[in-house]
Amino acid sequence: MNNKKTKDIAFMSLFIAIELLLVIVPFLGFIPIGPLRATTLHIPVIIAGIVMGKEKGAEIGLVFGLASLVMNTISPTITSFVFSPFLSGSLLSGVIAIVPRMLIGYVAGFVYEKWHQKNNLLVMSIASFLGAMTNTILVLSGIYIIFGSQYAKAIGQSYQQLFPYLIGIVTTNGILEAVVGTIIAVAVSQILIKFVK
Repeated sequence: MNNKKTKDIAFMSLFIAIELLLVIVPFLGFIPIGPLRATTLHIPVIIAGIVMGKEKGAEIGLVFGLASLVMNTISPTITSFVFSPFLSGSLLSGVIAIVPRMLIGYVAGFVYEKWHQKNNLLVMSIASFLGAMTNTILVLSGIYIIFGSQYAKAIGQSYQQLFPYLIGIVTTNGILEAVVGTIIAVAVSQILIKFVK
């Protein structure tokens, strides 16, 4: 086994272990805020995308997505049905739980791979921010499009109020998650990228 393959396996194992640790430790990976859970699980996914490339980032995103599906199934909140086919009876819940999370790592990795020669720190920051916002926007869009009326009812809103409510989440929690994620992802990625490359 060559040195690069060994490093890749070691780093992938590390990222998977971090994701699982964030899931297992209460209030570390999933932080309850009202009917939603804020998360820090996107941060290792972004770092994996930047450091190891978009495909590996998407694989770590898959771990995040599956963890979200399992967590929302075994420890549900009033809105967990949007992430769990076992609660909603619809496979589209699995799509909302998994696809946006895979795209976090893919988008972050793609942006970094495409433009990192120009200004490494700036591109890393943009890649991190876009990766985090990909998750927020796609998850909330999926909720609105697929489960809008059920979700509105679950949180005690009218369907007409749901869109402004979700936009409020994007512009507050979503941007805050993205900014915090960007700061941590950039700091860690700058260190790890030296070891991988």
